[in-house]
Amino acid sequence: MKNWILLAFISMIFAGITSVVAKMGMSKVSSDTGLAVRTMAVMLVVAVNSVFFNPFMQDAGKLTLKDIAILSASGITAGLSWIFYFRAVKLGDVSQVALIDKGSIVLTVLLSVLILGEQFTWKTAVGGTLIVAGFLVLSLK
Repeated sequence: MKNWILLAFISMIFAGITSVVAKMGMSKVSSDTGLAVRTMAVMLVVAVNSVFFNPFMQDAGKLTLKDIAILSASGITAGLSWIFYFRAVKLGDVSQVALIDKGSIVLTVLLSVLILGEQFTWKTAVGGTLIVAGFLVLSLK
């Protein structure tokens, strides 16, 4: 198995656990408080990793203003996603919120083909169709 596939599966497992744990953690607080605590925890892990395990700043000189702008836009969109996701998790059923959130896969595939020029293969088409079909089946009441 290729390394990226294993990493993607590990990411999927943690993403699934995240939703349930977030809902449990927000049982007595607002979604904004939950998001703030989560964000601080993530920043702490990143900071500790940066200082002790990963000399990432050696690549900083390679960044252009365009790279910084694009990475900043990525951070902003991730933050907006977290804000809306946490509010939805606080108010709704985690299983339904997570299902709708995973609809972003279709948008990701489309944007990766249109903007990044990635190939759209028959496997991508079949997988995307199955994801959309599953999304529709599970989201209909």
